[in-house]
Amino acid sequence: MDPGRLHVVLGAGGATGGAIVRELVGQGRRVRAVTRGGNAAASYGTLPPASFEDVAADVTEREQLRRALDGADVVFHCAQPAYARWPQQFPAMTRGIAEAAAAAGVKLVFADNLSMYGPVDGPMTEETPPAAQTKKGKVRAAMAEELMAAHRDGSLRVVIGRSSDYFGPGGLNSAIGERFFKALLAGKKTQWLADLDQPHTISYLPDMARAFVILGEHPEADGKVWHTPAAPALTGRRYVELAARAAGTPARPAVLGPGTVRALGLFMPALRELPELMYEYERPFVSDASKFQAAFGPFAVTPHEDALRTTLAWYRGRA
Repeated sequence: MDPGRLHVVLGAGGATGGAIVRELVGQGRRVRAVTRGGNAAASYGTLPPASFEDVAADVTEREQLRRALDGADVVFHCAQPAYARWPQQFPAMTRGIAEAAAAAGVKLVFADNLSMYGPVDGPMTEETPPAAQTKKGKVRAAMAEELMAAHRDGSLRVVIGRSSDYFGPGGLNSAIGERFFKALLAGKKTQWLADLDQPHTISYLPDMARAFVILGEHPEADGKVWHTPAAPALTGRRYVELAARAAGTPARPAVLGPGTVRALGLFMPALRELPELMYEYERPFVSDASKFQAAFGPFAVTPHEDALRTTLAWYRGRA
């Protein structure tokens, strides 16, 4: 590890980007956190070390992005447009970031998810074909292919890390985010999408961040897709039970079905995009990260119980 290498995190104010910043700072790395407002540190709770730099930049503006990447060794692409605007804006944003990274000669680490695989019949691996029928899944698949093509033709060093639905400190807007934990802490019904009894891989943000930093450090990761390690998949019912035990509240799991989601989406914009994701909760949705473990292990994932206690403490602190 070279502590002098500069790590630039685009989208540092989001859940994934913020987790990567905290991991890098904790490891004593040089970090430049890039957000539109240039105020990522304000949400981290403690003053960053001297190696931390907050930078304001709009990553869709070429010159601002060029300045943000100046002097970088590794850039983490965690930026994204508003969820509802992915099909219209995400591909152009990612293309611009890839071009800027190539021009700067820096390695690009792209924070991806599992939506490009579509409905699956078994555990998802990096070899699972992209068969998504949803708009956002198709967008993810197309962006990944474009990035890999740039690596193959030698114009860009890139690595892709894929994680499942996440939770953890800072993970407010996930399906297992603020609504889930606020209801849990209040002892109310805790809603899970579609089916409580299907196993589902759930990624913990600090574990994701450690994995992304590893991908950024290892040249043997380049040009490949990697699933980030996570604790064993749980059913929604079991996850709610563990979370309630950690919170000291009664377990009151409830199903949030497609009809209810659509109705709530009329009043809550954040829920309008969820019906597209229902298939992930209607059948087993399990990620296999054995390739990562074999290449870079041992990687000790945080047990669900420990991750839940830390996450609940963070939500209590917000309250």
